[in-house]
Parts: sequence; C-alpha cells; structure tokens
Amino acid sequence: MKDQIKEHGIDKLKDGYGVDTYGCDLHNLLYNEDYFIIGTWQAKQFMGERAFDCIGEIQEYEQSNFGEVNTDLSSAESVVNMYAYIIGEEILRESSTLQECWNRCLTEGDIKNIIEEL
Repeated sequence: MKDQIKEHGIDKLKDGYGVDTYGCDLHNLLYNEDYFIIGTWQAKQFMGERAFDCIGEIQEYEQSNFGEVNTDLSSAESVVNMYAYIIGEEILRESSTLQECWNRCLTEGDIKNIIEEL
C-alpha cells in the first residue's frame, strides 16, 4: 500500500507538480488537493484486509495532531484518502532536499532530487 502511495506522489512530481510551490506546501499539493482514490469499491479493494489498520493509523494521527478524529470512518473513500495523506507525509519526510527547501519555492532541479530521494 505504501509503495502505491509513494508512486502516486512520484508520478505527480514527474508530471510537473511542485515546481514553483513552496516546499512546505508540497505535501498538501500532492496528497490533499486531489483524491488518491475515487470510489467506494476501489477504496475497499485498495485497503483489503488492512482497513482496520488504516483506521487505527488515522485515529492515532488525528488525535495526536488535532485532538479529535474528524475523518468519516464509515466512508471507505474518506479512510483511504486520509490514509494516503498520512503516509504521503511520512514519505516526503524522507527527502533531505525537501527539508532544505522548506521555506522557498521548489525548482525543477529540486523536484528531480526529491524524486531520486524517494
């Protein structure tokens, strides 16, 4: 699952997403401005037997960051997209280039380096 979420972000970067975007906004651009998966059936297929693991991670993340759980846990589509958001954040944390560019706009060279690091 995590590999698919990583590939989703990398594919968007290869399509030109992120150039002239502040480093601190890249995660939001890649994993929050558009859905990772659309459709209940597709979301259920993606999560499979790990659905409750995804829900648990969402609950822990939201409780820790917001003090409450806001995601509609009865919606497979909401769960999978929030899970992708959380995992996307973890994935992007692996990029030292992104950390160095946090407070400035990303260049094509920065995006290339981020892709290589991921």
